[in-house]
Amino acid sequence: MELRQLRYFVAVAEELHFGRAAKRLHISQPALSFDIRKLEQRMGVQLFQRNNKSVRLTQCGAALLGKCRNLLHSAADIQQMLQRYAEGKQGLIRLGFINSMLYRGLPQALQQFSRHYPDVAIALQEMGTQEQIQALERRQIDLACVNDAHYPASIAGDVLAAEPLCCCLPRQHPCAAQPAITLPMLQEQPFILFAPEVSPYYHHQILAQCAAAGFYPHIQHQARTWLSIIRMVGMGLGVALVPQGLQHLATEQVCYLPLPAPMPSTRLMLLHQQDEAESCVQLLRAALLAALPTPAEAAVERFAVDRHSH
Repeated sequence: MELRQLRYFVAVAEELHFGRAAKRLHISQPALSFDIRKLEQRMGVQLFQRNNKSVRLTQCGAALLGKCRNLLHSAADIQQMLQRYAEGKQGLIRLGFINSMLYRGLPQALQQFSRHYPDVAIALQEMGTQEQIQALERRQIDLACVNDAHYPASIAGDVLAAEPLCCCLPRQHPCAAQPAITLPMLQEQPFILFAPEVSPYYHHQILAQCAAAGFYPHIQHQARTWLSIIRMVGMGLGVALVPQGLQHLATEQVCYLPLPAPMPSTRLMLLHQQDEAESCVQLLRAALLAALPTPAEAAVERFAVDRHSH
């Protein structure tokens, strides 16, 4: 049986008049009578007793009426649910992110998105940049918040934020009181870098910056997250080059000094599959692109104000 036939049946059962039911359904009375007869033939029972003066339900018809109402209500719920999925108002998004996004406004951006789309579930997966690119290729995640990196042609990328790198030093470092620092001044310092397998892009970028300054850095320690690098600097284990957007972290243990122009820069990227078509994923993508650069920019402004006040 078809949902259309069930809707016709309910209309006749409630009106007990084929003319009024046809008017309510915006169809002709002969077409309605034909569909009701077709429904009775398919089910092998008589649903109505009718004559020239009246129409009434048979016991079979009365039994079917309640079931039909439930079925039509369920069908309407299903249609509404599917429409919400199609519009992106309901769904599941698997979002990969690097650790530093927790300090760059990601939690606040997700809270704001959830207020607008409470029926969209977001499953967070913390991973390194290369892990996210692989997971995105395998369609294990839908969006990836990563450090700048090389990614295959099947993946598209948007720039979340572009930030200069600055030098992160222990508070007790002899250069900490200076207004700025140059890379050659760090030539004898132990460096803390990303492990190359975690973020080869940054690892090699910093090596290249040091090489351009005339030296190869002494890599004393390696870490998997920017926060770990900053904390290790705070422990006096070495120096590091970090994005300016993170220079509000651990300021009691470390200080951040700008590098002279042209300063090396870094980018945060939001990656997705080129053929990504899910509406909820596109909505979150747009929300993150609109929201996430602000915290990093605000951190740079706070840093400039703090250094000027001191």
